[in-house]
Amino acid sequence: MGTIYQEQAKVFKALCDPKRLAILEQLRSGEKCACVLQEPLNLTQSGLSYHMKILCDSGLVVSRQEGKWTHYRLSTSGRDYAVELLKELTTPYAEQETACHCCG
Repeated sequence: MGTIYQEQAKVFKALCDPKRLAILEQLRSGEKCACVLQEPLNLTQSGLSYHMKILCDSGLVVSRQEGKWTHYRLSTSGRDYAVELLKELTTPYAEQETACHCCG
């Protein structure tokens, strides 16, 4: 598999876990410190860190350090990329043949 598919798969990996969907929902109201995200999601520090790495690697979430705490927020460009990727992957080619080559 090509590297482009590995990069694209990161977006879908980020979206295929209930905890990560809950994190995204929490971030819809604005930037949050890791300490604020942990408690309502019932996650340990290492559990949150694991999920946040996947979300950040996907481009859907960006982070910044402030002292010893990491703050997370949704990425507009990451969202736009994910939407366009899904549209691209689920839109048929205009001139694609519909007949099966083995049956012709």
